[in-house]
Amino acid sequence: MNIFEALRQDHDIQRKLLDKLVDTSGDTAQRDSIFKELKKELESHADAEERYFYKPLIDSDKTQEKARHSIAEHHEIDELIERLEETEYSSSAWLKIAKELQEKVEHHLDEEEHEVFQIAGKVLSETNKESLAKAYERHMEKER
Repeated sequence: MNIFEALRQDHDIQRKLLDKLVDTSGDTAQRDSIFKELKKELESHADAEERYFYKPLIDSDKTQEKARHSIAEHHEIDELIERLEETEYSSSAWLKIAKELQEKVEHHLDEEEHEVFQIAGKVLSETNKESLAKAYERHMEKER
């Protein structure tokens, strides 16, 4: 497995959780449970991705700008999560913010998979891609 495959697997988990989250309504145990699971998944993924994917990319002139942009998007996602935490589950604003979060995360994942991965594929060696995947997966296993 290489770093791109490892990241894509987690991107699929995030997309499914986001779909489930925007299908919830009101102040329910289901909404709370899915939101907490998504929050942990997004935070763990961003942390591991920054360490084991973006850090090596920042060192290359070819990928530095894309890596910095993606890290900035992680911060925008964090801000939306904070807004959700500050909003009552029963509020109509909660679902609106959850949909904003879904759009932001899906935009980020698509951009990563269709732009960043292509450029990174040219910068990282095959050995690098595999060792980064192993380090990323070890980190995620500890988090889960």
